[in-house]
Amino acid sequence: MSSLRERILEIINEDDYKPMTINEFKEATDSHNSDDFKEMVKVMVSLEDSGIVYRTKKDKYMKVSESNLVKGTLSMHKRGFGFLRPENSELEDIFIPPTEINGAYEGDTVLAEVLNETKGDNQEGSITSILTRGVTRIVGEYIDNGGYGFVLPDSKKMTSDIFIPKKQNLGAVSGHKVLVEITKFPDGAGGESPEGHVIQILGHKNDPGVDILSIIHQHGINIDFPQEVLDQAEKVPDEIEPAEIKERKDLRDELTITIDGADAKDLDDAVAVKRLKNGNYMLTVSIADVSYYIEENSAMDQEAYERATSVYLVDRVIPMIPHRLSNGICSLNPHVDRLTMSCQMEIDQNGSVVSHNIFQSVIHSDRRMTYDAVNKMVEDEEQALIEEYSDVYPMIQDAVKLAEILRTKRERRGAIDFDFNEAKVLVGPDGSPEEVVLRTRGTGEKLIEEFMLAANETVAENFHWMDVPFLYRVHEDPKEEKLRKFFDFITNFGIVVKGKGNDIHPRALQDIIEEVEGRPEEMVISTLMLRSMQQARYADESLGHFGLSTEFYTHFTSPIRRYPDLIVHRLIRKYLIEGKTDQKTLDKIEKVLPEMAEHTSGRERRAQDAERDTDDLKKAQYMQKYVGETFEGVISGVMNFGMFVELPNTIEGLVHVSNMTDDHYQYHERHMALIGERTGKVFRIGDPVEVTVTDVNIEERLIDFQVVGMPERVRRERRSRPVEIKAGQKTKKKDKDIDKKHKKQDSKGKKNKKPFYKSVAKKRKGKK
Repeated sequence: MSSLRERILEIINEDDYKPMTINEFKEATDSHNSDDFKEMVKVMVSLEDSGIVYRTKKDKYMKVSESNLVKGTLSMHKRGFGFLRPENSELEDIFIPPTEINGAYEGDTVLAEVLNETKGDNQEGSITSILTRGVTRIVGEYIDNGGYGFVLPDSKKMTSDIFIPKKQNLGAVSGHKVLVEITKFPDGAGGESPEGHVIQILGHKNDPGVDILSIIHQHGINIDFPQEVLDQAEKVPDEIEPAEIKERKDLRDELTITIDGADAKDLDDAVAVKRLKNGNYMLTVSIADVSYYIEENSAMDQEAYERATSVYLVDRVIPMIPHRLSNGICSLNPHVDRLTMSCQMEIDQNGSVVSHNIFQSVIHSDRRMTYDAVNKMVEDEEQALIEEYSDVYPMIQDAVKLAEILRTKRERRGAIDFDFNEAKVLVGPDGSPEEVVLRTRGTGEKLIEEFMLAANETVAENFHWMDVPFLYRVHEDPKEEKLRKFFDFITNFGIVVKGKGNDIHPRALQDIIEEVEGRPEEMVISTLMLRSMQQARYADESLGHFGLSTEFYTHFTSPIRRYPDLIVHRLIRKYLIEGKTDQKTLDKIEKVLPEMAEHTSGRERRAQDAERDTDDLKKAQYMQKYVGETFEGVISGVMNFGMFVELPNTIEGLVHVSNMTDDHYQYHERHMALIGERTGKVFRIGDPVEVTVTDVNIEERLIDFQVVGMPERVRRERRSRPVEIKAGQKTKKKDKDIDKKHKKQDSKGKKNKKPFYKSVAKKRKGKK
């Protein structure tokens, strides 16, 4: 006999289902005794919480899929409004005004009613129910109030403080940064604060290192490994036993090297290149066999899955697996035997892989090379280094030629190359930023990149044609509307793109990058192009990779720091080495892969957010010592409230429109420009501009600039939570007008978000 839940779902899923009351469900399921009725109430509540049905004002249960309700995740803005990110990725984000938040908070899974009078990008909604709370732990500053207290959240997306009852503060005093567990959310939109208790004191807000520690906890990232995981890691041997090599292809006599950054400790990829008699190349990419040491569903595996990625912050790395493995037996250190998973490819002069083999192996790395050393040998022909590495220099020369062949092939098929310089913040022993330096990709970096791309594509294509469940790295085509807006914008620079947004080839976008290379607007156009694209993610379907212009792609090359790569290695072992391709095995794998793909994609975004937040914090701290100094920059973003200016070291600040005192400036969205009403002066995205640093707000991680030459004015108040609106609180007319003014820009591309940091090829002026 089917369960009550299954029976109710059968009724709901019938084609002719019409909304029913709970009493009608009671009659339809013959649930007349009190126990059955109690069970039915639980089932209906569960179906509501799952977003399958919702209860109307007449207490009837309507299917969400047949209503104007949308299920999704709420993303809050510090000004009190929010955006619903629909669960259905085909739908556009929905703007939620402050008065329609109705007690929801950042990260909550909610149902929202789409308001009929709004359309397209301007769609507005009202939250009707909160299905699950997304955030239950908050980091913030504790304020004592004579026994009880409040916590002011670090995240400005959390629009109310947290009330801490007496004896629930763990001994915290005012000024402590604390981690709070929320135990009670307010009912409805009454303006009350959530209630919670302190579960950890991170330290005083002025103590060294507490700033980054707060960001780590704010994003829910675990620093320490559970003792059970550490105990398991201790049992892993330091050396390989001879018996472990028997079933593996022995590559120890093949000349093999690793090429990494000088400070890298977890070396997870090694390469070997040979010229063949037929003129082709044999490229062997060998990757640390992490899956051999981490048993599936073990404590170590479960913790690695929970983390899903290593997190790289300015002054530390939070690893996915314990250092004993990542820096020890799994790291492909020189002059020791290591177990690996290899992808061996024969590549012709056109860059095509004419044959390949994927197998488990054992290697013995001959040299631990650095990017810097390779670059100096190849680019600068530094003789001392060439002599020092004379045993591997001929292979490096072949590797450079092969990498160029592979790169040419990618360019030929239209892959997009966002060759951005990235900035690295150098910090002192106390965590204070000392310098911001640009990191450039030299020959060594590009060589390894090409080889890893080739291996990832080859592995993905192999399993696509095997037609077995597999995990892919996908980058779907850009959405037509976003691409159309980008094409409209670049016409301001005399660039016209043929074709429509729904059938554009990556080659057309790469042509744009090449056309603007060396021009002042190069950085801005590349950045806006990147923003017009969808975010790469993991998926159980081979949907192709738009940016790389390839049909097949996966992540195979970094299992020490990415869990998806570990999944891929396990699937390789299961299919190719163990030969398990029976239907039962395939069904089991197919069932779990979608959830794994979604989880690891989410963890990747979490790590990126934490990395961006720490970079922003340290860049703001760094710029404190330059208040009053002048720099050259480029306008990287224009909004109705001002313009963002990016310096050559990628640091970005805001010129608020109230500080543009020589005229009254109007925002022109299509041209992404601020234009003076009286003078006609134009400040357009991509224009060079000279600015002075006027203020730095560490708490908000914001930097204020002023255009050099503007008349003096009375300095505006510091930008700290300019409009503070609690969830559901009614706003004054002035605040409503401000929300209306900004709503259009926010609902069209979320332009109030800070642009990505990308460098420009200009020299910074002023003192260092």
